[in-house]
Amino acid sequence: MATPVRVAVTGAAGQIGYALLFRIASGQLMGTDREVILQLVEIPPAMAALQGVVMELEDCAFPLLSGVETADNPTDGFRDANVVCLVGAKPRGQGQERGDLIRENGPIFTGQGQAIAGAAADDVVVAVVGNPANTNALIAMANAEGVAQERFTAMTRLDENRARSQLAQKAGVPVREVTNLAVWGNHSSTMFPDFEHALIGGKPAADVLDRDWLEGEFLATVQKRGAAVIEARGQSSAASAANALIDHVSNWVGGRATAADDWVSMAVPSDGSYGVPQGIISSFPVRTDGKGSYEIVQGLELSGYAEGRIKASYEELQEEREVIADLLG
Repeated sequence: MATPVRVAVTGAAGQIGYALLFRIASGQLMGTDREVILQLVEIPPAMAALQGVVMELEDCAFPLLSGVETADNPTDGFRDANVVCLVGAKPRGQGQERGDLIRENGPIFTGQGQAIAGAAADDVVVAVVGNPANTNALIAMANAEGVAQERFTAMTRLDENRARSQLAQKAGVPVREVTNLAVWGNHSSTMFPDFEHALIGGKPAADVLDRDWLEGEFLATVQKRGAAVIEARGQSSAASAANALIDHVSNWVGGRATAADDWVSMAVPSDGSYGVPQGIISSFPVRTDGKGSYEIVQGLELSGYAEGRIKASYEELQEEREVIADLLG
């Protein structure tokens, strides 16, 4: 086998981390022909709990897991890492505004960006999950001197997966029948799951399903799904978030290239495509080669309705950027 891939995960003892690590160790992230070394990062108070997770990983006896390392700081935790999954973040407190959360998480992702630049492997790729994911990724990217910007992404695949599931359920078809669905913008309630380009069984979703439902209940359900999960189970999405991260990274670098006639959602540094301003990390439809490269899908015609939805989301991202402007160097 090739040299093991080093995968660093922050917040490794948390809910998403617990749902994620065993799937990485089983080969679902990098493929069943690649060994992995897990580099698990936690805050000092959580290190005892993390040791319990390590014990469980050991007890699974995964053939592809060639090592587990732990650290209570990102510099040690990211040492020589090829893939860095920034899962851990401070959650929003009761009554806290989004801007307050952005300010509190800013220094965390500043330090993590610096640690990636100083310690990670030359080919490192970074996927940010901790919310607000787009802007946290922007902070980390801005503080990772010498690391190419395109190596930083934020996860909007959970939003896409939620949207695909809703379309499939409404149409009464398997999820695999829903293709060419992408989420634009911010991982927030302003996101736009683009039903106008989505296909259901090869037919435009807007021809299969009622437009009023698509603009109303569908959008509201996808945009508020996270809150609905919290209300139902008393905790935020964990297994579905971990699953989406597996999808995100495996399509990007784990050998699962996207089909030539399909695309997936990734929040990436904007290059100005579709009028989305540069200087933010926004979700686009992208195609990947499974080896570390991606490209924003070009040439899609956007209706005035879609342009308005996308504009509202990227304007929110610009507002978030202003909140942490002093952390961007």
